Amino acid sequence: MLDPQGLRIRAALFSAVRLFFTANGFLEVDTPIRQPVIIPESNIIPLAADGQYLQTSPELCMKRILAAGCSRIFQICPCFRKDERGRRHLEEFTMLEWYRRDADYHALMTDCEDLLQSVVGRLAEILPDLSVPEMSESGGLDLAAPWPRLTVEEAFRRYSPLSLDQAMAGDCFEEVLVEFVEPHLGVRSPVFLLDYPAELASLARKKAEEPARAERFELYLNGIELANGFSELTDADEQRQRFRHELDLIERSGRRPAGMPERFLDDLDRLPSAAGIALGLDRLLMLLMGQHEISEVVSFAPEDF
Repeated sequence: MLDPQGLRIRAALFSAVRLFFTANGFLEVDTPIRQPVIIPESNIIPLAADGQYLQTSPELCMKRILAAGCSRIFQICPCFRKDERGRRHLEEFTMLEWYRRDADYHALMTDCEDLLQSVVGRLAEILPDLSVPEMSESGGLDLAAPWPRLTVEEAFRRYSPLSLDQAMAGDCFEEVLVEFVEPHLGVRSPVFLLDYPAELASLARKKAEEPARAERFELYLNGIELANGFSELTDADEQRQRFRHELDLIERSGRRPAGMPERFLDDLDRLPSAAGIALGLDRLLMLLMGQHEISEVVSFAPEDF
């Protein structure tokens, strides 16, 4: 459970984030937390809620708002993922998501640079007594932009005992990424890990000039994955095929899938191009406060009950 000073810092972070987005022309939106249909993702287990599901992400609803005509939107909201508990994971956590029409993942990377510089500067103004060891000038992270951009293929070549192709063929991409690659990412300055294999595109658009790769990136600070962003796939037919594949994997695992998000797919056809990103605010706060457990920066951790 956070003490009053921790609650003050957490509130200041949320305030600084909102100030950044409103100053840059983004509309704050709110969407339902409990939904009858969610994104089919075989690697994420949703929490059931009286015949519906607690959102794993507000992505479906936010992209439908984009399709309805909004151009820049953001949201701070709770998300839920079953059986996720560890030093960097909680079943309930706070997500920041923002979306842009007529943009790609390069615009989101610039947003990330501007956002973190703005937030850290704002916190220094309103909380001058806040010590941020991971981001201090005397040996912490350098936030000066532009931040390094490293392709997934190059990162595996530098840090992994397996090549990217070998890791994908051996179905051990995540294990190798976590054990060998992530500890080297974002040590001196934040780094963007980009251009994921198309098999890991999820809802991301494939690169036109290199269809084996997706226009997707993750932002790392001090070896911690902080954000996941991409140029959105807006081809409803291709997205339906990907969802069908995920639904099949969910069924094979013995779980009951939530179903196909038909209304989302209908609206996707009205979205010519867009980019969106999810950033874990609890993880960012963990870095800002110099903590090592995500449970130390939320108002109430599971063990507080």
